[in-house]
Amino acid sequence: MNFIKTDIDGVIIVEPRLFEDERGYFFESYNEEEFVKNGITNKFVQDNQSKSSYGVIRGLHCQLGEHAQAKLVRVLQGKVLDVAVDIRKGSPTFGKHVAVELSAENNRQLFMPRGFLHGFAVLSDTAIFAYKCDNLYCKASEFGIRYDDPEIGIKWPIEKDKIVTSEKDRLANKLQDILDMYEKE
Repeated sequence: MNFIKTDIDGVIIVEPRLFEDERGYFFESYNEEEFVKNGITNKFVQDNQSKSSYGVIRGLHCQLGEHAQAKLVRVLQGKVLDVAVDIRKGSPTFGKHVAVELSAENNRQLFMPRGFLHGFAVLSDTAIFAYKCDNLYCKASEFGIRYDDPEIGIKWPIEKDKIVTSEKDRLANKLQDILDMYEKE
C-alpha cells in the first residue's frame, strides 16, 4: 500500500496495490501491520455503508468529546469528492480541509484522525460509500457544520440547483460555533 501524507497532519490518502488479471482484480483494503508502520494505530470497531445518488452531499459531520471517531473511508461503487475538515482545538490547520476524489476505479481511501468533520458529494449516478470508525456512534455527541460554510470554502463540484442534502445538514452550525464552544470550555 502507498500512504500519502496530505497538507493536514494526520490526514492520509491510502492507495492499495492492485493485482489484476483476466479474472478481475484483488487488493488488500486494510492490513493492520501496514497501517501501524505508517502511523495509523487506531483499532476500528464499527463499519458503516451508505448509498446515495448524484448531487447528494452528506456532511459535514463528526462526534465530539469522548465519542469522537477516526475514520477510514472508501467508495465501493461510483465516485465522490470526499472532504475532511480540521476542527481540532488549537490546531495550526483549524478550519482547513483536504478534498480527495475517491472512486471504485481508483480504489483510494482517506484516513482522518479524531477531531475532523467529514462529508462527501456524489459525482456519479450513484455511489456506495463505506467507512470504518474507531469509536461507536453516539447520537448525543453528534455535531455538524454546514457543507457550504464560506469560512471553510469547500468547492463542491455540483451545481447549486442539483445539490441534494438533508434538512439537518442545511441547518447545521457554522465553523464559528465550534470556536465559541471551545472558548466556553
